[in-house]
Amino acid sequence: MPITPANGQTAGISAVSSPDGAAEPIMLELVDEDGRTIGTAEKLAAHQPPGQLHRAFSVFLFDEKGRLLLQRRALSKYHSPGVWSNTCCGHPYPGETPFAAAARRVAEELGLAPALLAEAGTVRYNHPDPASGLVEQEYNHLFVGLVRAEPAPDPEEIGEIAFVTPDELAERHAAVPFSAWFMTVLDAARPAVRELTGNSAGW
Repeated sequence: MPITPANGQTAGISAVSSPDGAAEPIMLELVDEDGRTIGTAEKLAAHQPPGQLHRAFSVFLFDEKGRLLLQRRALSKYHSPGVWSNTCCGHPYPGETPFAAAARRVAEELGLAPALLAEAGTVRYNHPDPASGLVEQEYNHLFVGLVRAEPAPDPEEIGEIAFVTPDELAERHAAVPFSAWFMTVLDAARPAVRELTGNSAGW
């Protein structure tokens, strides 16, 4: 089982605080090409070139008008800061289901409990991020859902939010930077998005 050593004292290692205040490295699940767990790796190490294939999730939430909730990632983010992306994305902790991780991060980042959250398939990709030099080698679990409450973004995670129609998304995507993975995950989720929002929404 391949395991990348994690050392909380190493510069650049991502970490969270444990209940006793000590820094603990954030660990991700490494997977094979079929999405089977084969080990763990520290978060930042997994994104160093050429990247280690790991489990991730991406969420697309829509309002009752069929508009997609976008977020602009906070400037303090170590990976892809300040760019626009889908509603929420991240990585399950080792042993955590993708669905539970998606619901957890939507609550943590946006202060929301989706009215509906449904699986929308998986997609595997390899996306280098030229700005940071990091690499997204991900086996990504997709989710679509509905939101009826007002988002309350965490400023440490999110710089800005916007609800957009397909036309407004196209205009924004042509004008400002988006995450390297955004179009890949959106295109993979489109069949579920159309089923959720209906043909009139235009997705």
